[in-house]
Amino acid sequence: MTILGIDLGTTNSACAIWRSGEPTLIPNRLDKLLTPSVVGVDHSGEIIIGETAKYRLISHPKQTISVFKRFMGSQQLYRLGKKDFSPVELSALILKSLKEDAEAFLGETITQAVISVPAYFNDVQRKATQQAGELAGLKVERLINEPTAAAMVYGLHESEDTTQFIILDLGGGTFDVTLVEFFAGVMEVHASSGDNFLGGEDFTRILVEQFLQDNDLTAGDLTTGENQHLYSVINSAKHALTAQPLVVVENCLAKQKDNWSLSREYFEQLASPLLMRIRGPIEKTLRDAQVTPQDISQVVLVGGATRMQAFRSLVSKMFRRMPSGHIDPDLVVAMGTAIQAGLKEKSAELKDVVLTDVCPYSLGTEIVNHNDTKGNQGNLFFPIIERNTTVPCSIERSLVTAADNQTEISIGIYQGESRLVKSNIYLGQLDVKVPKAKAGVESITVRYSYDMNGLLEVDVKVDSTGKTVHKTIVNSSDALSEKDILASKKKLDQLKFHPRDSEENRRLVARAERLYESALEERREELGRLISEFEAVLEKQHAKDITIAASRMSEILDALEKDSFF
Repeated sequence: MTILGIDLGTTNSACAIWRSGEPTLIPNRLDKLLTPSVVGVDHSGEIIIGETAKYRLISHPKQTISVFKRFMGSQQLYRLGKKDFSPVELSALILKSLKEDAEAFLGETITQAVISVPAYFNDVQRKATQQAGELAGLKVERLINEPTAAAMVYGLHESEDTTQFIILDLGGGTFDVTLVEFFAGVMEVHASSGDNFLGGEDFTRILVEQFLQDNDLTAGDLTTGENQHLYSVINSAKHALTAQPLVVVENCLAKQKDNWSLSREYFEQLASPLLMRIRGPIEKTLRDAQVTPQDISQVVLVGGATRMQAFRSLVSKMFRRMPSGHIDPDLVVAMGTAIQAGLKEKSAELKDVVLTDVCPYSLGTEIVNHNDTKGNQGNLFFPIIERNTTVPCSIERSLVTAADNQTEISIGIYQGESRLVKSNIYLGQLDVKVPKAKAGVESITVRYSYDMNGLLEVDVKVDSTGKTVHKTIVNSSDALSEKDILASKKKLDQLKFHPRDSEENRRLVARAERLYESALEERREELGRLISEFEAVLEKQHAKDITIAASRMSEILDALEKDSFF
């Protein structure tokens, strides 16, 4: 049974399998290796996924959703057509699309998967990712941290006797840092850190805000379509800075006052607050692993946003060397998930490879704060599993009653690093009965067990009676219940999707509509005629005529896009 490796990304997603001793990337229905993590709905109510949906972000901004991964595990809802969708459900649609592409490519049914998650995803977000896989018809055999997946690729390709390297993973929505040591076939993660709200999208956002400020505009002065168009143009300008030192944005909006120049130096100045945030997780990871920058053999870049010159310049200064990114940073995580899938399949080529990972957050419980005499501080966080403990792990601690004649102890389960529990993430609660006694007499033993998938189990034993209580942290206040999952499955099963064989033609129409939205006068008229003529050919359903028209349409769009600013 083939296990599919999936990189479920904020901006793009990809999938791969382990075959013939190496990761094999799987093309989507458009024969591309990256599928934009974008979901939309058309006028007929059919769901559109991937590149076609991405083109419609500008032409149909109210019917298209992106960057929803950032809100995994939350109660955020998005309106598409006549239905509301959660980030879990939207992620499930992306996973389902990748699953179908893999099945078409392999000629077999796929039911199992390894899915990557940001290393700094918390317990709630990891559960949400598993639930998305379940909604897509996949049994999630393993969640693997994105930088760990990338490290496996570099470790297998470039391993020496002993290599210690740091993975810097800056994607569209998250930033992760992982320090890994590879020796004698063992891939050992020593420390991880990160920021779940720092990614390429944030760098684009600060540029958009500056553009608006420089033109005496606010987002409220623009229509939804104009805002989407501006975001797309500025994002393209950001990408262009990778290859050229200066980009000029002309005639982006009708309300634009002057040409807007963006140099690498200006970009670095605007991005300085974000670049400062990048330093924190790197320094934290090095400290937790008790190493210095000089101890690192290699600095590996993962994620499309690492192509930014400002990011590479910062990293080069911090480590006093040029980082490595020669394996495609957009695809290396998917390749790593395929290696993990091969390990799960017990592939002979990987029989000597051993992977260890760490718990990126501290996990603990709530204890009474005796110094909080006025009730202003709140209770304290008592860590049981410290962050960057190698997993799987099982650790126990003893606690005692806090009041005389106490008959029950509530074990509040939390995740985080703050001193006060109110500043950490609540995961659940477990209550145990204890015999009446003076404060401090009755004791309990609390055991936390954490596995490679980020699943936490809590066991509590009352020492005087021997009674035990067990809880597996499956749901939280923000997670889907079994009833919610069944309802979501039913809703997703009722959705209509565009046929695979018409995807390329619909993509061409979406491309043309995107260009139409940004064009004026003669060019807009030309594109309007082009779209109408092409749709007329599609309606007649003559395969030969459609092939000829699609080829002509593609050539014209290619020529028009070459005439763009960037």
